[in-house]
Amino acid sequence: MKLLILDRDGTLNRSRDDYVASPDEWEALPGALEAVARLNQGGWRVVLATNQSGIGRGLFDMASLNAIHAKMHRQLAAAGARVEAVFFCPHAPDEGCSCRKPLPGLFKQIGDRFGVPLATVPAAGNALRHVRAAAVAGCPAHLLLTGQSEHLRGRVGQGSGGDLSALAPDLPPGTHVHDDLGVFVDWLLAQPTT
Repeated sequence: MKLLILDRDGTLNRSRDDYVASPDEWEALPGALEAVARLNQGGWRVVLATNQSGIGRGLFDMASLNAIHAKMHRQLAAAGARVEAVFFCPHAPDEGCSCRKPLPGLFKQIGDRFGVPLATVPAAGNALRHVRAAAVAGCPAHLLLTGQSEHLRGRVGQGSGGDLSALAPDLPPGTHVHDDLGVFVDWLLAQPTT
């Protein structure tokens, strides 16, 4: 099984400083839905791993999160794309859970649910906490220069690759860097299959 873990806010959709708290606030990034469709066409199953501390902070409720994801799934379907599942941490930062990224709990849940070794499951996101959680869980980690990492774009080589060690010293060793989800998908689909 070819399984891929993506972050949500800043990777698939625009992130907001005040949280994406309603379906009206969920807006796909340009080309992101089409990138997921290309993954699906290439035989990849895509799941999301996302911190949603707005629930734990009382900023929105489960009904709102479900409505946001219903809109996301509709837009993905309209683009010929599919996300298999959404794994999320609803906890506020001070709740001491094991699922809030940068801890690896969500990734371990995904590995258990799908019955795959995480060393074979690439994970891509725009935030250092997503990349660090992926690396701790054993996933090949990929940083996208969108959302929280957009300020790094242009400071490393164009496209896929580049070295961010001086700009982001907390980046796990071996992390691949890509301009955005579409560029990452191009890179992933070009990799030889084993």
